[in-house]
Amino acid sequence: MTEALLILIGFSASFIGTLAGSGGMIGMPAMLLLGFPIHSVIATAKFSNIFASFSSFFVLIKQKELTFYDVSALIPFALLGGLIGGLLANSLTENTMNIIAVLLLVSAFFLSILKKPQVKESHSWSLPKKTYPGLFGISVYDGMFGPGQATLLMYTFLNSGAAYLKSLALTRFQTFISCLAAFITYLAAGNFMWEMAVFYALGSLGGAQTAIFAARRISTAYLHLILHSVTILLIIQLIYRLLF
Repeated sequence: MTEALLILIGFSASFIGTLAGSGGMIGMPAMLLLGFPIHSVIATAKFSNIFASFSSFFVLIKQKELTFYDVSALIPFALLGGLIGGLLANSLTENTMNIIAVLLLVSAFFLSILKKPQVKESHSWSLPKKTYPGLFGISVYDGMFGPGQATLLMYTFLNSGAAYLKSLALTRFQTFISCLAAFITYLAAGNFMWEMAVFYALGSLGGAQTAIFAARRISTAYLHLILHSVTILLIIQLIYRLLF
């Protein structure tokens, strides 16, 4: 019964997380309700995200939404950020991380409303260098905790003029790298539980692939609406967790 629940939770979290980010706000609370310890829950989320994010990125790169050259510049920032975040995980409380997440998400949400960047053609778009410090900071946050990380990445790439599917592909790649780096630190600390992670990862793989299939069949306007709706719900949930 627990195994089936983990697969279902993993599928739901990965489906929403791939389309709009914030899948961790579905998966992590659900795993905690099943009685698993917080650090093992985070380790499981990182483990499943390694496979789910890479599988969805791989599909998008095969469909020529971007090239490996487009994402190569992200590797050092995502790798170092994920490692540092994983190492810092025990030095900050969950409440502190929730406060940071609320501030970042509120800022990103209002920026997306006030700033309407013009989407550039795929062949002419390149990631502005001024976004690198922010991308590094998001990877550090992902290594420490993570819920809302993919949403922040989506806003970063969209506000830089990338098309939705390109932003999605870049987000999945950076998530893959930062989760891989962070997972190593959780594994080394003995916080990984194979018996829960395998089933959660299976569900996550299915959710990620289903989301990529759906993303090509949903209009960009609706995809942006999903992103904004998930962001508002995420902010409400984080504030509720802080207050109660």
